[in-house]
Amino acid sequence: MRISPATTALRNNLGSIDPDTRVDAFLRPDPADKKVALRVVGLTKSYGTTTAVNALNFEIREGEIFGLLGPNGAGKTTTIAMLATQHLPSSGDATLFGHSASKDPFHVRQLIGLAPQEVSLYPALTAAENLQFFGRIYGVRHAELRERIDELLALVGLDAHRDSQVGIFSGGMKRRLNLAVSLVHRPKLILLDEPTAGVDPQSREQILKIIGGLRDEGNAILYTTHYMEEAERLCDRLGILSEGKLVAVGTLDALLSGLEFAEIIEVRGLPAGIDLGGMKALGGVSRIERRDGVVRLYVKRATDYLWPLQKILNRADQNARIRIAPLSLENLFLHLTGMELRD
Repeated sequence: MRISPATTALRNNLGSIDPDTRVDAFLRPDPADKKVALRVVGLTKSYGTTTAVNALNFEIREGEIFGLLGPNGAGKTTTIAMLATQHLPSSGDATLFGHSASKDPFHVRQLIGLAPQEVSLYPALTAAENLQFFGRIYGVRHAELRERIDELLALVGLDAHRDSQVGIFSGGMKRRLNLAVSLVHRPKLILLDEPTAGVDPQSREQILKIIGGLRDEGNAILYTTHYMEEAERLCDRLGILSEGKLVAVGTLDALLSGLEFAEIIEVRGLPAGIDLGGMKALGGVSRIERRDGVVRLYVKRATDYLWPLQKILNRADQNARIRIAPLSLENLFLHLTGMELRD
């Protein structure tokens, strides 16, 4: 498998990611060689005249994490609700190993594990009792369920708290148990909706490692998150939703290579009224953006613009700082969802 220099630079720039994790990501088998677990064709959900999800098409293979990203209201949770057979689509369908979510919801539910964004646990029950309750709902046999409860509590680091009431758990502990509940019946497709929202750094790291291990065991995983570094770290492929439509699907490398810019020049300390029109006239500047006191120039090659930019800064007589930033998933996300703030 070929690793591009741009990808290496991007990954190495992610300081919060353990170096061994970055290396392991490049050594994983190509998911394209695996069997398709979920196939989504024309999936649409409308509420009256409002279309919340519009004709989605994508696949998730065994041993693959597919990241579904989008701003609030883009349709992520509605999509997960349809895949989990909680909502019927207005049109289109999703098939899990050939079983239709619309026509065979009972069978599909047995194959899906869902960890919803809102923690779904019973606070008056203990950790073990929650797993026992949900295991029985899924029809896990008694003897197998006892063993499965022990296995899952150890997996999520809660074996010492098996007999503690969930109501006294921290947010991170509840998130980890929520994940364990979604796995109690050994599902083939795992739907994770913001599984690290509001957790402490230790729980977050533990959850991410568990999810990576589930993928390595061959599970198909759909993952939504607002944390771009999580998506960069975990996801084999990405789908970006904007206003209910998939505006991009592919690997991070492929999506970044499709942009009209290759590097970003960040300038801090620049006076608000300074004219940068001369930079646009040079050509090769895709756009200029001002946000949070930082001016960003999206360019093909940063070195071509440093000298002209320095002359502008000299005339402004300001102690501005220049930084060349690599492309990131956040840049791509803002670009495709139209959330950037422009001059």
